[in-house]
Amino acid sequence: MIDITYHKEGDYFIPDLYLAKDEYKKNYQIGKYGHLRLNYLKKHKKAEYTIMVMDGTLRKHIVDIDIQARERLEILMKQMLDKNPINESLKDTEPLKWTGLMNNYKHMAEEIIFKELIYC
Repeated sequence: MIDITYHKEGDYFIPDLYLAKDEYKKNYQIGKYGHLRLNYLKKHKKAEYTIMVMDGTLRKHIVDIDIQARERLEILMKQMLDKNPINESLKDTEPLKWTGLMNNYKHMAEEIIFKELIYC
């Protein structure tokens, strides 16, 4: 059983409540996809966000989503390049065209990630 301490303010006893520090993958730097998921939860799923904050599972959820999204991006990019290869000599001869094609693949992969992991 958890002992709750109180402090007195005027005539009232107020409980000393605080959120426990979340140590899940403490050294992991949350990236783009984790921040997008966090913002989505705050704005559109407030009840779910509040429950995760109170349970102490918010950081774990955000870190896991960020890791899954990065891994999924790598897999999707590899699959797209396998199906529609881009000639590497294009990088030297027409770098803007090569960059445009790679950006198109990345945007397509991110749309899938957003639909499957971030905004669900």
